[in-house]
Amino acid sequence: MEDEIDLATSLAEGLRADGYTVDVAHDGATALSRIQLGDPDVMVLDRNLPILDGDTVCRTLSAMRHPVRILMLTAAAGLDDRVEGLDLGADDYLTKPFAYRELTARINALTRRLDPGDTSRSVADLVLDTAGQKVTRRGMPVRLSTKEYAVLEALVVANGGLVTYRQLIDHAWDEDYDTERAAVKMAVYALRRKLGTPDLIVAEHGRGYRIEAPS
Repeated sequence: MEDEIDLATSLAEGLRADGYTVDVAHDGATALSRIQLGDPDVMVLDRNLPILDGDTVCRTLSAMRHPVRILMLTAAAGLDDRVEGLDLGADDYLTKPFAYRELTARINALTRRLDPGDTSRSVADLVLDTAGQKVTRRGMPVRLSTKEYAVLEALVVANGGLVTYRQLIDHAWDEDYDTERAAVKMAVYALRRKLGTPDLIVAEHGRGYRIEAPS
């Protein structure tokens, strides 16, 4: 398992050096949680993951109709294994060991297939442009700090679902839970003040927050 973590770390460093924005999860449960918050374009998914294996992650995202493109990694090189992975919902398949240049070529190919589409998401009269990281309410721009935007983005992308303190910290701070829980509350306080009324952010005591249109 240590070798796999080292490989993931090495690949992430290489991809970041090549200009990609990269988030790393070392188990399937964490990967599912983060992908629903981060909304990435491409997911490099190892079939051999702890807690939830790659097949389960792939099957779950496919059932959700999540738009992320999935590049499946596996040590199994047989035709049946490749077909099985694609049938689960993967967009491409790469067997280990592989050359770094082949990995980036496949990622780039998957990125070219993406539908540019509309990058905006809305809740009531609030509009969030994920491409430009801009926020408007009632057509007026709302200026947010980097942390405030990250918290709002996580809430909007969750589409009304609960986003826990832990998920918000992973998404916006990626630091110690005990230290940063108060910072989440401060960011939400600032968001409420800047976004104005009616309030769109709902607190679930001791758990986290969600966003919803006022009734």
